[in-house]
Amino acid sequence: MSNIHQPAEWAPHAAVWIGFPSHPDLWEDNLEPARAEVAAFARAIGAGERVILVAADEESAKAARALAGDLADVIVQTFGDIWLRDTAPIIVREGSSLVAVDFGFNFWGGKYELPGDQTIGARLAATTGFAIRTADWIFEGGAIDGDGAGLMVTTEQCLLNPNRNPGMSKAEIEARLGADLGFTRFLWLGDGLANDHTDGHVDNLARFVGENRLLVPVAADANDPNAAIFADAADRARAAGIEVVEFPSPGLIEWDDEVVPASYMNFYIGNRSVVMPTYEGGRNREAALDVLRGLFPGRDVVGLSADAILSGGGSFHCISQQIPEA
Repeated sequence: MSNIHQPAEWAPHAAVWIGFPSHPDLWEDNLEPARAEVAAFARAIGAGERVILVAADEESAKAARALAGDLADVIVQTFGDIWLRDTAPIIVREGSSLVAVDFGFNFWGGKYELPGDQTIGARLAATTGFAIRTADWIFEGGAIDGDGAGLMVTTEQCLLNPNRNPGMSKAEIEARLGADLGFTRFLWLGDGLANDHTDGHVDNLARFVGENRLLVPVAADANDPNAAIFADAADRARAAGIEVVEFPSPGLIEWDDEVVPASYMNFYIGNRSVVMPTYEGGRNREAALDVLRGLFPGRDVVGLSADAILSGGGSFHCISQQIPEA
């Protein structure tokens, strides 16, 4: 039996990497607002763990230091975009040691090919001092969530997508996840959120909040674009014997008449804080925060604006990757 183990996100962290918006051509008018939102996120968790803001160049690093102050360290590593949940290494325990697992990355199935994103994982891993293991298949951290006790959740839309690992079966993917991250039980949900260009990353849909305990949104109303997706996810989890905790959805949010994948599920669980993204026009904000306060009574639960970050395609969980405490 493998002695590899990926700790749950609520287990103690030594630090967290957070991507800092660095490319004006990608962010355009949202560059400065996105930087402000990322800095606010860093400050919200910085009292509880070491925050490492990763900037792509010296100019961006200077801006990061000015915004984050003493609550974050800033390093420079070239990257394409800030989604370190997907491109940074995943740190696991192997016996009494920590290991940085660096996965293959193909730009979310070839959608957004940006220089540096295929190598940022190996370069960040090299800064840790941990042993490094290279996993020779395509995988993104936002595609899964784990309960710390061997159970993993993902979506068929992402991990079985032929644009990631064509020809690899569900059984083969489960074997890889077991070997590389230590998972022994697998919950496969169906699709992710509507218009999620990651092909259905689960960290926008369902998150573990305890052993065998899964948080799943409930549709805000009949116009919620993900009502059927939420219901199917809850049904699959219950059928697998997993406790489902219901969570409010922000409901339908549209920009320029297009549905955007806004989700309160993209929260980050820090040592002292839980930070949930909020969106202009989103419903049920306070109700969602109250649910999280009940689930994490020892932590400060806050909601912070993430509209500018969402314009790039994700939110707080997508831009962060925790480093477990040794």
